[in-house]
Amino acid sequence: MTTISFGTDGWRARIADDYTFTNVRRCAQGFAQFLKAEGRSGQGVVIGYDQRFLADEFAAAAAEVMAANNIHVWLTQNNTPTPAISYAVVDKQAGGAVNITASHNPPADCGFKVRDPLGGAIPPADLKRIEAFIPDAAHVQQLALEDALSDGLVTLFDAGPAYEEQLNRLIDIAPLKKAGLNILVDCMWGNNIGWFPKLLEGGSSKVYEVHNVRNPAFPHMIRPEPIPPNVDDGLSFVKKLNADLAIINDGDADRVGLGDENGDFIDQLRVFGLLGYYFLEIRGERGPIVKTISTTKMLNKLAAIYDVPVYETGVGFKYIAPKMVEVNALIGGEESGGYAFRGHVPERDGILAGLYILDMVVQTGKKPTELLDLLFEKVGPHYYDRIDSRFDQERKQEILANVSAARPRTIGGLRCTDIVTIDGHQFIMEDGGWLLVRFSGTEPIIRVYCETTHEDRVQAILDDGMKIAGLR
Repeated sequence: MTTISFGTDGWRARIADDYTFTNVRRCAQGFAQFLKAEGRSGQGVVIGYDQRFLADEFAAAAAEVMAANNIHVWLTQNNTPTPAISYAVVDKQAGGAVNITASHNPPADCGFKVRDPLGGAIPPADLKRIEAFIPDAAHVQQLALEDALSDGLVTLFDAGPAYEEQLNRLIDIAPLKKAGLNILVDCMWGNNIGWFPKLLEGGSSKVYEVHNVRNPAFPHMIRPEPIPPNVDDGLSFVKKLNADLAIINDGDADRVGLGDENGDFIDQLRVFGLLGYYFLEIRGERGPIVKTISTTKMLNKLAAIYDVPVYETGVGFKYIAPKMVEVNALIGGEESGGYAFRGHVPERDGILAGLYILDMVVQTGKKPTELLDLLFEKVGPHYYDRIDSRFDQERKQEILANVSAARPRTIGGLRCTDIVTIDGHQFIMEDGGWLLVRFSGTEPIIRVYCETTHEDRVQAILDDGMKIAGLR
């Protein structure tokens, strides 16, 4: 029997290897037991899915289990952006959600994510409880979808209209329509296909989509993750279409990437900095910022300027979402390009983030490169990069011991001033920058990240990180 563990965001595995219909049903039974234990089974559950291979059938399998447990299911009638699934939980006042998606993982993977009644990620302690409830296959209940539909235990629905209404409450889209922008949207073959054209139709702005049909092989990219090299093909269209900027969403549309007017990628830490600047300076709002330790210190500097608190968490929205709710955060986010916003569900929303970026362009009249100049005038230039490295899994404990024992005096030629162990090992440097070494919670890889104010030291810092791990 496969042992199922929820990592940074849900359970993910290779389709037809560990990710099977049997194991999906086991996960669904575990979540059903959790909802019963929490007294929320009577509220029902939302189930949605992405564009991956067999995702709709895996979602149907999960719905059959929930129905057999006498839990009403709102099952999306087509593939649906993750933020729309999360918002549907609030709209339906459901007890939670199941989302069949592997987000930005490689094409051969699929995933099983769960959400709480606020549409946000479930805290780590409760994820452990769900894991403990997951039974063997013999103890899974199941009711055929056709029977569940006829009995009224499963209701097919479209999560789009309620989500679109929510977007229009959060941002005035009319000026974006009238702005006369040429907007390139890279859909990454995923769940945001058609969303920006629909939201922005009826004005002088034009939306050009690329990679905008379903293709579970995700061609022209290694995976549907909005970072290089996956974005390179999409960004090549910026000049061809004379676009003012590029909005890039990952496979399930909960993350956003950004390309400037020259077709150059703006890294996700800078995007988080820009969004912080947008809310604090342009919109004039105030409130706490929640960020993982793996993302930019530019937010700490902005927070000091605008006198708002910053809370740093471990990596993943299972840490960010509860903290956002606790402190009523203005914005929360992580290094992977996922950002959440006050007044909305405490969940990454790549579509709303893209609209906010467009609003920043419209309100300031600035190009993306000029917006970065504004940000750097406030906090100074910052430079980031990351290495994702596969390794022999038998070496995991050795690598962990190497990193835990490391007490470097310098990293990349900069003095090391502190070590933070909230999640992985983060080495703070004299310029306020950092090096982070941690194992991924979603894939069998180790990540080495850094941010510094010294552009010429980025690679040296990453090299030292790999040496600390014993991988160079």
